[in-house]
Amino acid sequence: MTVAPERLATISPDVVNPAVALSCRHCGATYPLSPTHVCIECFAPLEIAYDDSVLRRVTRESIEAGPASLWRYVGLLPAGHDPARRVSLGAGWTPLRPAPRLAAELGMRTLWVKDDTANPTHSFKDRVVSVALSAAREHGYTTVACASTGNLAQSVAAHAASAGLRSVVLIPHDLEDGKTVSTAVYGGTLVAIEGNYDDVNRLCSELSGEYEWAFVNVNVRPFYAEGSKTLGYEVAEQLGWRLPEQVVVPIASGSLLTKIDKAFGELGRLGLVEPTPHRVFGAQAQGCNPVAAAFARGADTVAPVKPSTIAKSLSIGSPADGPYALDVARRTGGAITDVTDPEIVEGIRLLARTEGIFGETAGGVTVACLRRLLREGLLDPDAETVIFNTGDGLKTLDPLIPTGRPTATIRPSLAAFEAAGLGD
Repeated sequence: MTVAPERLATISPDVVNPAVALSCRHCGATYPLSPTHVCIECFAPLEIAYDDSVLRRVTRESIEAGPASLWRYVGLLPAGHDPARRVSLGAGWTPLRPAPRLAAELGMRTLWVKDDTANPTHSFKDRVVSVALSAAREHGYTTVACASTGNLAQSVAAHAASAGLRSVVLIPHDLEDGKTVSTAVYGGTLVAIEGNYDDVNRLCSELSGEYEWAFVNVNVRPFYAEGSKTLGYEVAEQLGWRLPEQVVVPIASGSLLTKIDKAFGELGRLGLVEPTPHRVFGAQAQGCNPVAAAFARGADTVAPVKPSTIAKSLSIGSPADGPYALDVARRTGGAITDVTDPEIVEGIRLLARTEGIFGETAGGVTVACLRRLLREGLLDPDAETVIFNTGDGLKTLDPLIPTGRPTATIRPSLAAFEAAGLGD
């Protein structure tokens, strides 16, 4: 698309907003850039449409000169171009950690962990929330809201508090205590709903029609989802401006997986990296595996399920981007698989034991699915692989309590220490 000259004149001369419209992901209908998320022609989701001529102004040098945060990529994002209205806690530019001990244990050549626990509220949601709330502020909203399985709740409450916005966060009633407490502490409105995430999300959709609020995963979802691209951008830059051969991404709504793939595609199309092939793999828990089940059936549609798993942050039984995640996995030659709750716990412990990284249950899903994909010959052990750890294990301690006990309990004496065989 081409930006009208008069529009360019209204934007900061330093960084021009490349977003020009909303586009239907199914029928291609276009709409003005505004807080809406559903095509009125076919009811498919909308996404941001960009002006390629503006995107091509972004160079490696301009990115590298930017801040050590997701905003180094502001020239590729749909919000946040005016720093005075930007909502930010400094998310992004998290470590890409080499994982040689985990790779050796799994029989792999080169493995990396993109560790988003280093974000301000310790999950990748800080990326999407920063972009979404920046867009909300630009569109004049003073109240922001969301449906959440936990990480998003904490991030919305924190970012809203920092920006002087009111937050209204809705969560399932049985969410982990760690995530509930770490959301409530920011002083916003926190509402527990007697139901699962899909019940909460349906209520948010109803509320969005009644209240003039910015619902980050409803009416401003097209802006929100674009924040996930920064994970893909960072991986490529941190690898020396090249793409990995394989990635393994946890799936909740499916948006994260699709946006990482979109980021890789954009970087290649814009000439910021060599557009080399990459394979995308998805990871789910068997207790909430609608996308993995559809992949196994060879289906194009995703049948909703009722979640029942310890991986609550991935417990979306009716994932909005599920069909698109299937498309990405199949197009790139990847796959989508699932693992049991005991395998998830072992995945958490394996990552911690080998690399010193404590991931939440979603991270356990990713590591366990990586191991299953290798075992089933679906993922190449010799190809450079990046896995994504999207949240901190301190948020989901309950599943680990049965196995997280002291090696021994002894009296305070040398004799007791040696009798327990602890010096061997």
